[in-house]
Amino acid sequence: MNSLGFNKSEKDTKVVVAMSGGVDSSVAAVMLKKQGYDVIGVTLRLYNSSDVVKSKSCCAGKDIQDAKSVAQKYSFEHLVLDYQEKFFDGVINNFVDSYSIGETPLPCVRCNQTVKFSDLLGEAKKIGADALATGHYAIRRGTLENASLHKAKDFSKDQSFFLFATLQEQLNYVRFPLGDFTKSEIRKLAQEYKLDVSDKPDSQDICFVTSSSYRDLVKNLNPNVNKKGIIFDIDKNILGTHDGITNFTIGQRKGIGISGSKEALYVIDINKDQNSITLGKKEKLRKNVINFKNINWLGGNIQPKRLDCSAKIRSTQEDLPGILDINSDHGTFTFETELDKTSPGQACVFYKNDQLLGGGWITS
Repeated sequence: MNSLGFNKSEKDTKVVVAMSGGVDSSVAAVMLKKQGYDVIGVTLRLYNSSDVVKSKSCCAGKDIQDAKSVAQKYSFEHLVLDYQEKFFDGVINNFVDSYSIGETPLPCVRCNQTVKFSDLLGEAKKIGADALATGHYAIRRGTLENASLHKAKDFSKDQSFFLFATLQEQLNYVRFPLGDFTKSEIRKLAQEYKLDVSDKPDSQDICFVTSSSYRDLVKNLNPNVNKKGIIFDIDKNILGTHDGITNFTIGQRKGIGISGSKEALYVIDINKDQNSITLGKKEKLRKNVINFKNINWLGGNIQPKRLDCSAKIRSTQEDLPGILDINSDHGTFTFETELDKTSPGQACVFYKNDQLLGGGWITS
């Protein structure tokens, strides 16, 4: 059995590697090629420089050329697929729509959920690949038919949170060659492989938001989305007006446009139906019960109704203990300690030790 779990030789195992043009996916591709696998690199063109959104991190222009250069250097096939329309429909439109209804989106999860592990995975199967490999920092364990997802060795770079929406059949097919490495080890490998991208900075923020604020993108794509509304305090006293709920996120303190308060005020509620914002003191943000919907379960064949485990609501947060209650495709997680800045549209992802059990989209 080879390192990817197939009962055949590496040269007879065809692997499509998703290559963004960055150091991680480049190392993943070369690593598999050097191990003897039949590698095909695929880069997705997600937008052109002339589009309303312009690349600042991946999947356009120079990044495509960087990926192609790696493939040429190590003599494996490289394809470029035009996914601009798919990316706009599956990721950017969702991003704009979420802000327009007072939610805070997670575009990286949507990108994995749609473009990468749905559309690209389908393309990989069409060309007869045995597996799709990516540069994510996560660990896949288990068999060809019942894989499980775990945190990466490098906890500071772990990306399992962003993979919670991966379906079981997709996880069975996908491989993460970098999961057992630290970021510094990958940088070192890139230098050993003499890759031109070895010192290329990691992509930051949201790849398709190129201005200083996501608000510019939302306004450009939906000019009529912002309507003036009322800003309340928690007692429903009017504090002022706002220029549109898309300008606010739960937990926001700066740029609210209200002055004169003796204490710092935070956005604690966004009401899309009333087109209103509610402000309050920081302690009003704190809560320990999170409600969510559309659960994707990766914790085995049986989904329990109640389970002691841990969870987190932000990728950079340490997962914290609590109780998971599931009722069909929705549920709640009760943390032992209170959290703040919980926003609808974000995700609640649950773990048992280092294994990702699943997750859902936060409603309240």
